[in-house]
Amino acid sequence: MADLLLELYSEEIPPQLQIGARTQLKQFIENSFKENDIKYREILTLSSPTRLFLYVNDLAVNIKIAAKEIQGPKVDSSDTVIQGFVRAKNISEQELIKKNTDKGKFYFVKTQPKSILVEELLIKIIPKAISSISWKKSMKWSDHNLIWGRPLHSIFARFNNKKLFFRFDHLETTDEIIIEQDLIFKSKKIVNFEEYLTFLKTFNIIVNHETREKIILKNISSVSNSKQYKERINKNLLEEVVNIVEDPNLLHVSFNKDYLKIPQEIIISTLEKHQRYFPIFDSRDRLTNHFFVVANKKDKEKFISEGNKRVVEARLADAKFFWDKDRSKNLIKQIANLKSIVFYENLGTIYDKTQRLRQLAGFLSDDLNINKEKVQVAASISKSDLCSDLVREYPELQGTMGKYFALTQGFEEEIANSVSDHYLPVGLTSVLPKKPFSYSISIVDKIDTLVGFFIIDEKPTSSKDPFALRRAAIGLLRIIIENKLIFKLRDLISYSIRLYEEQGVKVKNEKTEQQVLDFIKDRMRNVLKIKNIRADIIEASVSSHAGDNFLDLYIKTILMNKYKNKGIGLNAIGSYKRALNILEKEGKGITGSPDAVLFRKDEERALHEKINEIRKAFTVKDDNKDYESLLIKLSDTKESTDNFFDNVVVNDENQDIKNNRLELLKMFCNTFDNFIDFSKLEGL
Repeated sequence: MADLLLELYSEEIPPQLQIGARTQLKQFIENSFKENDIKYREILTLSSPTRLFLYVNDLAVNIKIAAKEIQGPKVDSSDTVIQGFVRAKNISEQELIKKNTDKGKFYFVKTQPKSILVEELLIKIIPKAISSISWKKSMKWSDHNLIWGRPLHSIFARFNNKKLFFRFDHLETTDEIIIEQDLIFKSKKIVNFEEYLTFLKTFNIIVNHETREKIILKNISSVSNSKQYKERINKNLLEEVVNIVEDPNLLHVSFNKDYLKIPQEIIISTLEKHQRYFPIFDSRDRLTNHFFVVANKKDKEKFISEGNKRVVEARLADAKFFWDKDRSKNLIKQIANLKSIVFYENLGTIYDKTQRLRQLAGFLSDDLNINKEKVQVAASISKSDLCSDLVREYPELQGTMGKYFALTQGFEEEIANSVSDHYLPVGLTSVLPKKPFSYSISIVDKIDTLVGFFIIDEKPTSSKDPFALRRAAIGLLRIIIENKLIFKLRDLISYSIRLYEEQGVKVKNEKTEQQVLDFIKDRMRNVLKIKNIRADIIEASVSSHAGDNFLDLYIKTILMNKYKNKGIGLNAIGSYKRALNILEKEGKGITGSPDAVLFRKDEERALHEKINEIRKAFTVKDDNKDYESLLIKLSDTKESTDNFFDNVVVNDENQDIKNNRLELLKMFCNTFDNFIDFSKLEGL
């Protein structure tokens, strides 16, 4: 057994590219080893900003391939085909063997057992692995043809205690590790994994990203405990910081307390988004004027701390200036300035969008029973902060700043909150707007966006969704479901289309209304998957849903999943199954319209009455439907169906009676399918 060491030394690779690269490299190597039946104990991938490292231990030195027979062409194939097979397998015609199979007589060739050196495979696999890494941004430099994430300087490769030699574009592998510090280059021949880590550590380079993370967290915890800070770590920021340093050193820095008077979101965004620093909160979860910096070297003279303090205070001084200036600007008057901000080509300006949102919010207010005048005011000012200098400087705070401006100018709290909340949710599991004004503006904003891009035929493709329409649709569904909302979604979509037309937007897609509804329905699969609903139940529910009430669809699916393995679910599925099995054999052309006059058995009449009772329950208005009771009613048909099948012969000698009984069973199945499509459930 032997070890494989591979290091790709390059210019600094940004955090997300770095994370993706080490994941892809490991996956490719694992897959290649599996395909070639190469045995090993463990694959480890590590990275620092300039190093991507792969370590495989207890790797087989050679692999034995057993003898086997390979099937070739039919014996009566053309000579061209046979000769092609002979050449492909590098054999002579005399080595071909004729054998009979179930499909006729074929040529076979018997291979000999052989042993292959893993080293020979590695010099083919590794270059492919390096080139297989998919970069969101890549570079081509100098006069070389190599395109990679960042300029690649050196490839260190060792296997079985010696250099593994191969070429990758203009580079040849080496068994020396390069260190570059302060423009001074050093190198050393490395023989094993332990020596590699020790050599780098000598120069304060920790190549193991997990170790760097532990060091950062340990130091943050230590300082927080001594200062009585609350440990509140942004995990995304931590992941980024871990991958931009090689030797993490925690610095505790502060800024002028006067800046705490501005909204804390500005300070947090300045520290996290703009500077990659960690804001610090006290034991009562209040933002302090302290922050953590993770530096790449020690700061004995406090030069780094002082420099970072000056940078932060300079940014906060600018932010305070913009805050003092922008909060005095009347939000209503700012609406007109939105005419200068384009929403999207062919869809008008943000001002146009705001006017549509105002109309849509008023339309929706009747269904949701909220104050029409107030919700229209909320819609009108929902985008006004986009005109502010503060949002231009901090685009990630759009909505948030609008809320603060609204509160400062005396707007009611629920209106002000809607300005920030209408952008929610931002992900599959992120926080939702919960107040009526907030979720109302969020709904109409998402509908307006969906309709707009479908109107101009800029729909998402299977691989691209540049306008985040899937996220908008999923967010819309989550708002409807988690706030238990019922409203005329189709009518809202239709009205949105009309508003675009009234503004002069050219409609390129005449099927927008139905396509938007279908698009939203398809996203329901994503919402249900998060709830760990069984795949067949999701398909049975979503595929059979025809209306625009997605709360109903959600409730029915959850109930079916809840009772799938309990008496209620099993009885309903079992009853449906017995009827469906007969229909699949005999039911061609059956519509589900039995004639009661042709009933000859009490069991037929009893089943017919039971079906009509259930069908009546389905006619109740959506907002009054009790779907759990409906499912129980479907389950309760088991006694009637059992009696029917025990005492009634469907395949009666009289063709009219037989057909009528099939019609009764079809009516039975159609009634069940009003709940979900039971035929798509597993086992049916």
